Amino acid sequence: MLLFITACGGGGGSGNDSGKAGATTGKAGSTKTAASKAVVTIAPKNGAAAVDTSGALKVTAAEGKLTSVVVKDSKGNAVKGAIATGGGSWAPSETLGTSTKYTVDAVAKDTDGRESAKHATFTTVVPKGEFVGTFTPEDGSTVGTGMEVSLNFTHAIAEADKKAVEQAIQVTASPSVPVAGRWYGNQRIDFRPEKYWAAGTKVTLSLHLKGVKGAPGIYGTQHKDVHFTIGRSQVSIVDAAKHTMKVYRSGKLIKTLPITAGAPGKTTWNGKMVISEKHLVTRMDGATVGYGGEYDIPDVPHAMRLTTSGTFLHGNYWASASTFGSANVSHGCVGLRDVKGGGSTSTPAAWVYNNSIIGDVVQVKNSKDHTVQWYNGLNGWNLSWSQWTKAS
Repeated sequence: MLLFITACGGGGGSGNDSGKAGATTGKAGSTKTAASKAVVTIAPKNGAAAVDTSGALKVTAAEGKLTSVVVKDSKGNAVKGAIATGGGSWAPSETLGTSTKYTVDAVAKDTDGRESAKHATFTTVVPKGEFVGTFTPEDGSTVGTGMEVSLNFTHAIAEADKKAVEQAIQVTASPSVPVAGRWYGNQRIDFRPEKYWAAGTKVTLSLHLKGVKGAPGIYGTQHKDVHFTIGRSQVSIVDAAKHTMKVYRSGKLIKTLPITAGAPGKTTWNGKMVISEKHLVTRMDGATVGYGGEYDIPDVPHAMRLTTSGTFLHGNYWASASTFGSANVSHGCVGLRDVKGGGSTSTPAAWVYNNSIIGDVVQVKNSKDHTVQWYNGLNGWNLSWSQWTKAS
């Protein structure tokens, strides 16, 4: 007791009235011991369950400014976010994961520098189902100048959730160019720049779909980056009326070849088509494309797919040599002279196959048919940039 009185009395028996605790500290001492006026609010409430992965988490401060907000999952991984200008609020910059417990620790200061802290925990929603996007092209690949980034989702995306899904996907390029996406139906979205990619461009597809709602109760699971490179620029022009194919490399003509295109009534689509598959030998059955019984060739050589519906650029060993460059006799494909088995490297078909990569462009003109639909393959180049971005 004596020690306590001596300490509070300021040095022993001065005879004034300042012996009361805290009296000598005056106004400054009062400020230090008073509670902070800052009030921290965390949404959702402490202990909340089945919290949505997007839009539900927010931290705010009244009568003060936030100085620190730390949000972590049960494994200690931090959630990225930022305090708004002025310090009044904090929000995450990424989507939360599903079925995950999070902790929130926030600190704010009032105008006198006094701190106020708050802690909360919550658990996110357990999904009824999940979805992923299968993508083209493959990670690490080198592709042609016309390659589009195409994703097909394993679950239909609800109309109300398409915007969130699209915003969770980024396609960036070096050197940088604007890239936009366009939906086809509710399970596919394609991305492309305004013009063909420049040779040497490095492209990155970033999938931040983890925790993104795609439909009621359905959430994405992917969080990954995919990288690919644009190789040399090659565009081939097929003239169905002249029965020729001219191959241009970096804008310069390097080869002219005789071809056969679709016969009357079975004409080849016009338009820009992108090579999406290559097969040294493949089977072509007319029954799969509406020509049941008309042909079934088990060993079509040097085949390269141009449309989903079955248009190919391929070798042809069954037509006479005089057909190429003079007549259109196919069921809609573009044919080049070849040999059975595709073993020769000296035929026109072999040359084109060996000098083409996935993503190269084959443009057909002067065929008595319509322009191919943009979604029939990786053929969005048949829409103008304004048409493409209008639906983005």
